[in-house]
Amino acid sequence: MPIINISTAFNIELEFEVAPLPKRIVAYTIDFGLMLLYLVSMKYLLYQVLQIPDTSHTGFDILVISLPMLLYSLLCELWMDGQTVGKKLLRIRVISLKGGEPTLGQYLIRWITRFFEWPFLFGYVFLSDTAILVYAFSTGFLGIGVLIAIAATNKSQRIGDLVAGTVVVLTRSAMSVNDTVFMEVQQKGYQPMFPEVMKLSDGDINTIKSVLTQSRKTGNRDMCYRVDQKVKQVLGINGDMLPEVFLEKLLEDYNYLATKE
Repeated sequence: MPIINISTAFNIELEFEVAPLPKRIVAYTIDFGLMLLYLVSMKYLLYQVLQIPDTSHTGFDILVISLPMLLYSLLCELWMDGQTVGKKLLRIRVISLKGGEPTLGQYLIRWITRFFEWPFLFGYVFLSDTAILVYAFSTGFLGIGVLIAIAATNKSQRIGDLVAGTVVVLTRSAMSVNDTVFMEVQQKGYQPMFPEVMKLSDGDINTIKSVLTQSRKTGNRDMCYRVDQKVKQVLGINGDMLPEVFLEKLLEDYNYLATKE
C-alpha cells in the first residue's frame, strides 16, 4: 500500500496510506448507482405513483431530481468528513495535503472538476428515459480519464485533487470524526491554563490535533515532543507537563475559549 508523508505547519510529517484504486472505483460505482436509483425511483414516484401531469415539468425535474444528484458528492463530503456513502462503505476519505480536514474551497474545487458527470445529471430531462443508459455509459467512458490521472500521479490524485490540494486515503490512517479539534469541555468552573493558545491559527490547532492522533496510532511520541517545544517557543510558555498532556490541555483551552468568543 503506497504511503505518503504530509508535512504540517510544525515541520512534523504525518503518514497516510493512499486509498488503492480498486477501492475508489467500487466507492464511485456505489455512489453512481445510488444516483441512478434515486433518478429512476423519483421519476416513478412522481409520474407513476403520484401521477403528476406529464406536461412541461422540466423545471420541476431539475429542482427535485437533478439538483440533489448534482450536489450529492459535495454535500456528502462536507457533512460526512470527506466521505460519500460509497467512500464510507469502502473506508476511504478525502483529506487535505496539509494533513487535516479540507476547507470548503477545496471541497468546491473537487466538486466542480466532476463536470463530466453533469450531462448525465441533466440530460435525461430533455430526452427520453431510454437516454439514461446512454448518459450512464458516456459518463463512465469519460471517467477513464480520471483513472489515468490517478494511476499517473504519485499520490493517486485525480485532476480535482491536484488542483484542490487533496488526496484520498484509508480511514484507518486518517483522522476520524472523533479526532477533530472539537471536544466536550466542562464549561462550569473551567479555568484555562494557556489563554495564549488563541494566538495560534486554526491551521495550527488542526495540526496539533493531527499530531496527537497520529502519535497515538503509531506510538511515535517524538512527534508530540517536537510540537510541544515549537508551540512553547512561539507562545512563550514554560512548564514541565508531558508533551501529550500539554497539547491536550491546549486543545481543551482552545475549545473553551473559542466558544466564549
